Amino acid sequence: MLDMGSLYGLTTAGPPDLEVLTGPDPGPAEQTFLIHRADTASDLTTYHGLRRETFVAEQGLFQGTDIDDVDDDPRTVVLVAAGPDGTVLGGVRLAPVTDGVDLGWWTGGRLVVDRRARNGHGIGKALVRAACAYAETHGVLRFDATVQSRNEPMFVRLGWERVTDITVAGQPHVLMRWPIDRIERLARSTKAILAEALAPLESAPSALGGSGFRGDDGAPVPGTDLIAACDAIVPSMVERDPEWAGWCAALVNLNDLSAMGADPVGLLDAVGAPNRSILTRVIRGLSRASAAWGVPVLGGHTQVGVPGALSVTALGRTTDPVPAGGGRTGDELRLTADLSGYWRTGYGTQQWDSSSDRTRDELTLLGSYVRRARPAAAKDVSMAGIAGTTGMLAEACGTGAVLDVAAIPAPDGATMGDWITCFPGFAMISADRPGRSHDVDTGPATSTVCGQLTTEPGVGLRWPDGVITRAVHSTVTGLGPA
Repeated sequence: MLDMGSLYGLTTAGPPDLEVLTGPDPGPAEQTFLIHRADTASDLTTYHGLRRETFVAEQGLFQGTDIDDVDDDPRTVVLVAAGPDGTVLGGVRLAPVTDGVDLGWWTGGRLVVDRRARNGHGIGKALVRAACAYAETHGVLRFDATVQSRNEPMFVRLGWERVTDITVAGQPHVLMRWPIDRIERLARSTKAILAEALAPLESAPSALGGSGFRGDDGAPVPGTDLIAACDAIVPSMVERDPEWAGWCAALVNLNDLSAMGADPVGLLDAVGAPNRSILTRVIRGLSRASAAWGVPVLGGHTQVGVPGALSVTALGRTTDPVPAGGGRTGDELRLTADLSGYWRTGYGTQQWDSSSDRTRDELTLLGSYVRRARPAAAKDVSMAGIAGTTGMLAEACGTGAVLDVAAIPAPDGATMGDWITCFPGFAMISADRPGRSHDVDTGPATSTVCGQLTTEPGVGLRWPDGVITRAVHSTVTGLGPA
């Protein structure tokens, strides 16, 4: 019989030595812990006790207690690290900075680790990482922290950026900021390849919209008063949610016409579907949208037995289209958006549905807003979100932009981070000369001046304390001025 022990180099004279397979004995187990949100009074009591032991008794930073108004704010979140038996070993808190409306500006602080658990277990670093992750996944766009100067190197190693030296309780501290690049990543993933990808099309005089409309929402058809717009729906959405895909295919194209100040004339569709069921539902959604806006589907192309695909071309009319590139430095930026609605089921934080319950009169009034307002420049908010689309408009104007976060109209049911990075249903960003009258009926939409065109490329976010953080550092598409 084959000796398996001999074959694999193991002795069978006694208990086998498995170190060759498992590696050396790791020795005593390290401290293990899990980080979770403090959801019991016991967790919070222990966390506050650790703070008192550390910041009051051990370090003398505070007299009697370190409890402050942030602890009393119901929006404050405490994350704790707990050992296998549930004992709280450390914690950190994070909370919105502004009273009332949460603008997506949060601060972290009161990071503490039980002195008996500080021996190289990495609890403090893990709590900092967890706080950053929590902030980013809950719509935060600016996350600051005040840390003791001796802890600055740890925060720098974790990726934080130094802002300035400050003094807290008479002791040197450093204000630091976690670099949240959510908007930059969205802009890169949706629009950054356009200039390079579209370069082969640029040779014709009217290519990509022609002079003054380069890369615009719609393209003026040479020699006519027609505006043509074309958008496609991602294939996964066609197959997963075909009726909504059909609706959105009409919505995004009609928004493109609206941004140009054009009256819609008709739609052309090209549909591919793997089976009859998906095809039927796509057409049903498109038909429902056609009836809602009162814009006919003039024709198109249909194919079955192929992977899901859907694109729609919209045709509209105007003798005086509004360009995306008509703004100039110093112009006011205005967001006009329908804040009613809700997160579309299955697309939470990505698609805000404000259109599917609107009447034809409401949809028509919204769609004619740009034509009636006649701003210097306008662009409908696309999948690049409010901030990314603002960057596209600024790029077309040959400028940069700053958005005043506190002035951006937003629905109650969305965080600021989610709102300015989602597809919002109906939203127009426009630029116009400062002080110009805006005596226009916006229907069910809210319209507010919320920024300016500037000389610095990209998009900045201006906060109530006057600080500007960079949301987009350069151009969005690379197509340049229109």
